[in-house]
Amino acid sequence: MEGTVDEVKEYYLLVKRVFRILAPFYDIGTMPISWVRDKTVNFTDAGKGSKILDVATGTGKQAFAFAKKGYDVTGIDLSEAMLKVASKKNKYANAKFALADATNLPFKDSSFHVSCVSFALHDMPLSIREKALKEMVRVTKPKGIIVIVDYALPENRICRFLVYHFVKIYEREYYSQFIKSDLEALLRKSGIGIKERLPVLLGTGRILKGVNLKLES
Repeated sequence: MEGTVDEVKEYYLLVKRVFRILAPFYDIGTMPISWVRDKTVNFTDAGKGSKILDVATGTGKQAFAFAKKGYDVTGIDLSEAMLKVASKKNKYANAKFALADATNLPFKDSSFHVSCVSFALHDMPLSIREKALKEMVRVTKPKGIIVIVDYALPENRICRFLVYHFVKIYEREYYSQFIKSDLEALLRKSGIGIKERLPVLLGTGRILKGVNLKLES
């Protein structure tokens, strides 16, 4: 699905503007979900020596969680302000960061054993989300692991209603479309076979572990 020129332009301007403001405070605001970073690494269970790509890495919290376990990690993001924070906090020789667009990753096909995107897809309009997932598939090795961490809604109807309207208060316009969409169907369409699911944050978040279904070229 191709987004309109105006929608795409608005998205890129929004990312740069909003995260330039949020960057100094972002880690404080996301402290309640910090433990999910380590949970994601353990759930991924990547093989020893795996090369990891962390898409939309932000201030690098997920990348650091992988690096702490000894993996070679590359984190990319659109926001220079967020990457400056990540680089400043980076104490790992096996973690590096680069300014890059998730819809046009500057890596060769099959460059990584694992690609991960954590709490970022909900910030993207559908057209951008689709392109980012296709790029993750392209740069991940065939049968490699692709991990998606993002919002979900609890099973209980009352809780679903309350969580949805609460999160809408602080998340941007794309959240509503994201949370109502069939994420798993989009992953399958992108060439990702879902192998395991793990609810987190009392059902308000989820970790999806998939495998890259593309064949060797």
